Amino acid sequence: MTLTVDAIRECLEGVIPGTVATAAPDGTPNIAYLSQVQYVDSRHVALSYQFFNKTRQNIMINPRAALVVTSPLTAAQYRLSLQYLRTETHGPLFESMKAKLAGIASHAGMSGVFRLLGSDVFQVLDIERLPGESLPVSPPQRNLLSALRTCIERLATCTDLERLLAETLHCLDQQFNIHHTMILMFDEASQRLYTVASLGYEQSGVGSEIALGQGVIGVAARERTPIRIGHMSSEYAYGRAIRESTEQSNWASALETEIPLPGLRESRSQLAVPILASQRLLGVLYVESPRDLRFSYDDEDALVSLARLLAMAMHLLQSTAENGEEMPPQHAEPAPPGGAPLLVRRFPENDSVFLGDDYLIKGVAGSIFWTLLRDYADKQRTEFTNRELRLDSRVRLPDVSDNLEARLILLGKRLVERDAPIRIEKTGRGRFRLRVGRPIRLAED
Repeated sequence: MTLTVDAIRECLEGVIPGTVATAAPDGTPNIAYLSQVQYVDSRHVALSYQFFNKTRQNIMINPRAALVVTSPLTAAQYRLSLQYLRTETHGPLFESMKAKLAGIASHAGMSGVFRLLGSDVFQVLDIERLPGESLPVSPPQRNLLSALRTCIERLATCTDLERLLAETLHCLDQQFNIHHTMILMFDEASQRLYTVASLGYEQSGVGSEIALGQGVIGVAARERTPIRIGHMSSEYAYGRAIRESTEQSNWASALETEIPLPGLRESRSQLAVPILASQRLLGVLYVESPRDLRFSYDDEDALVSLARLLAMAMHLLQSTAENGEEMPPQHAEPAPPGGAPLLVRRFPENDSVFLGDDYLIKGVAGSIFWTLLRDYADKQRTEFTNRELRLDSRVRLPDVSDNLEARLILLGKRLVERDAPIRIEKTGRGRFRLRVGRPIRLAED
């Protein structure tokens, strides 16, 4: 082929429906519009299988087809000669197409009609540019390769995880012109993702959680593949969580909805990219926009590369921290704080912690916070190291990918957001201080 599929990817964004031609065994032709054509690689595409119609019947008997696609940028048309290979009904390709189709369906008001049954994968045998007038190619709004290079250079200077996360989001804002972003980390034990950093929202949503497989973020994490939607999709929308209570519930039972996931009320484009280190899931990089079709295949490529770099940087920082953590100085007994005592309550059921009547945190981060407060109350300790926490059986860190530093960042941000009289201050590599501004009273329920 003189042309490969990656050279015409803008034709596969779903802006202009493709047209597919097949033939029955007796040679009778059939032409139909396609809801979706998905780029697979430079020599393969996938067509959405939604109905057992004439096109589908013909393909099952005669696996050859012709596909015409149109560039929404230039109106140039291309004819692809296709050979049917297989149908996928689960996995990364299927989930990616399912999410994108849901966005197209919601945009067209046909959510009840557009349902993906499978992803028909075809080999592209040839691509032919069809004769006809076309518009000149406009220069791109930004140079994504240059933006990616700048981000790489800036992230290379980060020496701790908190700065790395913040710098990643600022790079997306400044270099990629993407203004609504968040990073979530994966907790393998609970099979959930929790927000550790965000930018562009009224509320940071730090500490909010989402289950594996839920929405664009959860599906991208579960399938280890980027998921991109170009239109608003009710099926993949994230509603603002509302705390529910029943006669039988206590504080601990309502915690999953206590911190709303940040997000745009009218999110029309979404892209979730898994953060992978050697196929091990560390988290998800998520971006969104109020504009339709904001993120292209090129944006997806750039953010996948950025997420890979982020994963390597996370892994390197964690290894460096574990090998180079400094021991804390001699414990100096802190001056007793003044003011009214603060009641701190813990629910052992899920390690949820409340400051007075206000929910703070739960899970491993809650267990960490309670351990620090116990040592402060019992031993007047204020200086700690990450290494100590990793070895402390009271914390119950998971054996694999404990993400201790990410949990400390999460805890520190939640204390600041709740304007708590307790703060966590970094004092060196792998070291931090607990600063307590009021007397505390600990209670377990």
